[in-house]
Amino acid sequence: MKLKVFLEEGATKPNRAHNSDAGLDLYSRESKTIYAGQAETFDTGVHIELPKDTVGFIKSKSGLNVKYGITSEGVIDEFYTGSIVVKLYNHSDKTVYIEKGQKISQLVILPILKPEYEEVDSVDKLYGGKTERADKGFGSSGKF
Repeated sequence: MKLKVFLEEGATKPNRAHNSDAGLDLYSRESKTIYAGQAETFDTGVHIELPKDTVGFIKSKSGLNVKYGITSEGVIDEFYTGSIVVKLYNHSDKTVYIEKGQKISQLVILPILKPEYEEVDSVDKLYGGKTERADKGFGSSGKF
C-alpha cells in the first residue's frame, strides 16, 4: 500500500521518527505564536491521496500535549486532496511559540467500515436488551 503525497513549496514530507510509529509527523511551514487559551491554524502544504477505504486522523503529538498543553484533532476523508491544515489549541496558561519546521501533529491512517444502516424502533432491544452496560455511560464503571 502506498500513500501518494504532493508537497507545496516549503512543505516538509510527513515521516515516522521510528519505523514502529503509528503516525506520520506533520510539520509547520511557518512560525506562529499561540497565546494561552487560544488556537492557531497551520497549513502544512501537504496533500495526500489516501488508500481506498481508509481515513486520516489528525492526532496530537504527545510531547506538545504533555509539556505545553497543545492539542490537535481532525479527520481527513478518503477523497480529500487539499492541503492538510492543522488547528493547534493551547490549553495552557502560557504562550507557546511554534517554529517553522517543528513537528506539530501527526497523521494516523486507519481502515474504515462503511456499513449500511437499518433503522429500528429502539436499540434497547439489541442483544435481547441484556448488556452489561446498556445505556449507562459517563462514569458507569464507578471509578470516577
